[in-house]
Amino acid sequence: MIRKPYKTNKNISRLFYILMMIIFVWFIGIQILGPDEQFFDQSGHSIIYNGTFTWKKSDGTKQNISVPGRYKVPAKQTMIITTTLPDDYNENVIAIRSSLQDVRFYIDGKLRKEYNAKSLHRFGKNSASRYIFCNTSSADAGKELCLELTTYTSNYSGVVNTIYCGDQMQIWSYIFNHNFSGTVIESFIFFASIVTILFSIALGIVYKTKFNMEYLGWCMLMGSVWMIGESKMRQILVPNASGLATSCFIMLMLCPLPISLYVNNLQKGKYKKIFQSICFIALLNFIICTILHLTGVADYIETMPAAHAILIITFLAVILTFLIRYWNHRSRSDCLLFFGLLITMLSVIFEAISVYYKVSVSGVFVGIAILILLFINVIYTIHIIRDIIKRQQQEELDKRKKNIEEMSLQLMQMLSTTIEAKDEYTKGHSHRVAEYSVLIARELGWNEKELSNLKNAAHLHDIGKIAIPDTILNKPSKLSEEEFSIIKEHTIIGANILKNISLIDHVQEIVRNHHERYDGNGYPDGLKGKEIPLHARIVAVADSYDAMSSQRIYRNQLPPEKIIQELENNKGTQFDPEITDIFLKLLREDRIHVKEDHLSITENTQIPEAEIEMSQFISDIMSTIRTQKAKENLDFLTGLPNRNKGEQAIAQLMKHHSGCLVFMDMDNLKTINDIYGHKAGDRVLKLLGNLLLEYSSECLVCRLGGDEFLLFMPNADQNSITEVITAIFKKFNTRKEQDPELHAASISAGLYMCNIGDSFDECYTKADKALYFVKQNGKSDFSFHEK
Repeated sequence: MIRKPYKTNKNISRLFYILMMIIFVWFIGIQILGPDEQFFDQSGHSIIYNGTFTWKKSDGTKQNISVPGRYKVPAKQTMIITTTLPDDYNENVIAIRSSLQDVRFYIDGKLRKEYNAKSLHRFGKNSASRYIFCNTSSADAGKELCLELTTYTSNYSGVVNTIYCGDQMQIWSYIFNHNFSGTVIESFIFFASIVTILFSIALGIVYKTKFNMEYLGWCMLMGSVWMIGESKMRQILVPNASGLATSCFIMLMLCPLPISLYVNNLQKGKYKKIFQSICFIALLNFIICTILHLTGVADYIETMPAAHAILIITFLAVILTFLIRYWNHRSRSDCLLFFGLLITMLSVIFEAISVYYKVSVSGVFVGIAILILLFINVIYTIHIIRDIIKRQQQEELDKRKKNIEEMSLQLMQMLSTTIEAKDEYTKGHSHRVAEYSVLIARELGWNEKELSNLKNAAHLHDIGKIAIPDTILNKPSKLSEEEFSIIKEHTIIGANILKNISLIDHVQEIVRNHHERYDGNGYPDGLKGKEIPLHARIVAVADSYDAMSSQRIYRNQLPPEKIIQELENNKGTQFDPEITDIFLKLLREDRIHVKEDHLSITENTQIPEAEIEMSQFISDIMSTIRTQKAKENLDFLTGLPNRNKGEQAIAQLMKHHSGCLVFMDMDNLKTINDIYGHKAGDRVLKLLGNLLLEYSSECLVCRLGGDEFLLFMPNADQNSITEVITAIFKKFNTRKEQDPELHAASISAGLYMCNIGDSFDECYTKADKALYFVKQNGKSDFSFHEK
C-alpha cells in the first residue's frame, strides 16, 4: 500500500491565517459591541461634578454658568466661580484641568490649593496646562467652593474645564480611559521615530547613501513630542510637565526644518533655495520667540501665529513643488508620497488651528496621518533599496564583464602570440603590425584613446589562423587553390571569435576586412574603396609592409627599395592611396621604428621553454572547452544524454528509420523522496539509468528531466519492442528489491510505432498520451498508442 503524500505546510499556513483573521475580527467586535469592563463602577457614581456654578464678575454681578465652557474674560483678569458642595459630599479630591492658567481652590473662604507659573518654573508668564487636585473630605459638605482662574494671554482666558470629584485614582483612570488611544499612538510614533532614524542611519552606512527616511524620522520625533506635549496624560508621563509643554511649542516652531530637508532630499535638491529660505526663516523665528519668552515679553503661545504662518508657507511650498514635479514626471511613487504628505499636512493644520478654538488638542489626527506617511515611506525606501541593489548588481555585472573581456583580450593576445610562435619567421608579426598601424593613425590626428584601441585591435588581426592547419600555414611552397581558400577563411573565423567582444571598438572590422583590396578584388566581402572600414585599411598597409620586410619560409626579406616600389605600384589598387602616401612619407623620413619586444625576448635562452608552456596552456584551454562541451550534453546522475542532445539525436534518426518511440516515466519518485529522502530518489533514477544504458547498442535513450526518459528503437516491430520493454520492466523490478527503500518504485511507459519521416513532435505527443493512459489505469505497465 502506497502511503498518501503529506500535505504541505502551505495549507497549514492558510489555515493559520484564517484563524488569526477570525480571532482579530472577534476581538474588535467584542471591544466595540461588548460591555465596558475596564472602568466599570457598580455604584454608577459619576466622577464629574455636576453642581451649580456661579460666576462672580468684576463689576459685582453674578451669573450662573455651565461647566465646561468659555466666557468673555480679559487676559490677566481673574475669573471667580463658586459652587456649594452637596450636604452628602464625601469625596477625597476635587480636580480641574488648567489651560495655561493659575488656579486657586478656596473652601469656606480658606485657600486650600494653589497652582501658578512662578512656583514651578522661572520663565514665561503662564502656567502650563495640567490637572490640579485639591484634597477634600466629608467635613467640607455644604461649604462653598471658590475657584480662581487667571491667565496672562487671551488664548485661554475665560476657559473653564470639566471639574471632577472623587478618588484621585478613579479620576486618573477616567482620564486615561478617554485618552488611551491618543497616548498609544503618540508613544508608538515616538519610539517608531527613533527606530526610523537609527534604521536610516544604519542603511546609509551599509549602502553608502543618504536615505530620506532619516529626515522623516526627525519629523516624526518632533511631531510625537508635540503630541505628547499636548496630551492630557503628559502629567504622569514625565516628571516635569511644564518642560514638556514648552517643548511642544518649540517643536512646532522647528518642524519646518526637517520637513524642508525631507522634501528637498526627495526632490533631489531641485528647489533647494526655496527650502533653505524656509529653514532660515524658521530658525530666525525660533530665536526671536525664545528671546521674547525668556524675557517675559510674550509667551510661546502668543507668538504661535508666526510659527503657524511659517508652517503653512512650508506646506504650500511642499504642495506646489510636488505638483510641479508630478506634472513633469508623472511618477506613481511621487503621487503616493504627495498623498501621504498632504494627509499629514492637513492634519497638522487642523490641529494647529484648533488651538484657537478648543481647550486642548490630542494629536490623534496627526498621529494617524504620520503612520500613513511612514507606511508609504517604508514602501518607498524598499523600492530605493531595491534600485540600489539592482544598480550595485548591474555595476558588479559590468565590472565582471569588463574583467572577463580584459581577460579574454589577454588570452586572445596570448593565443595570437602562440600561433606566431609556431613559426620563427612570423614571431612578433602582430606586435609590429599594431605599432605600424599606430604610427599611421597618429599622422591622421587620432587621439591617444583611439590609438590604444587600434593597437589592441590590430594585435588580434590574425587570430582566425588558430583554425587553419599548421601544414598550410607553414607550407614552404605555393598554396593550391583549395589551400588558399582555406587560409582566406581565417578572416571570417577571427570575426566570429571576436563577435561578442565589446571592449575593443572596430576589432571585428579589422579582423574581417584587413585583406580587402581598394579596387574591390579582396576577400572575404569584396568591399571597395571607402566601403572598407578605415581601421581595416590602415592595418592592411601595415600588415603588407611587415610581410614584405620580414623573412618568410617561402621567400627572403625584400629590400627597402623593393618595398617602396610595391607600395607605390599597389596604391589605389590594393591599398588606400591616402594611407599609403602617409606610410611612404614615414618610410622616406626614416620614422618607421618599432621596439622589437619579441626579438629582444628571442635572445633569452629560456624562450623555447616559454613557447612550449604557452602552447601547452592554449592547448589545454582548447581541450578543456571541448571536454566541457561534451559534458554539457550529459546527465551526470544517470550517465545518459540530456534532453537537448537526446531529442536532437532521436529526431535526426527518425528521419531515416522507422521504429518505436518510448516515453518512460518513474512512478512514485516523489513518495520515495518524501519518505526516504532525495538520496534514495537519486539511487532509483541511477538504477533505471544504468539499466537503460545496457540497451544503448539497440536504441537511443536520454533523460528528459525529473523522472521522465525517452527511448527510440529503430527498425523494431511491435513484438520485438514488447520483448525489450518487458525485459526492462522485469530487470528493474528485480534490482529494486535489493534496496528496501526503493520497493515503492515502478516504471510506466507509453509506446508509439513511427514510420520514416514522421514528425518528432507528433510521435512524442502520442507516446505521451499512451503513457497518460497507463497512469490513469494503475501505473507500472506499458501501452501502445492505437492509431
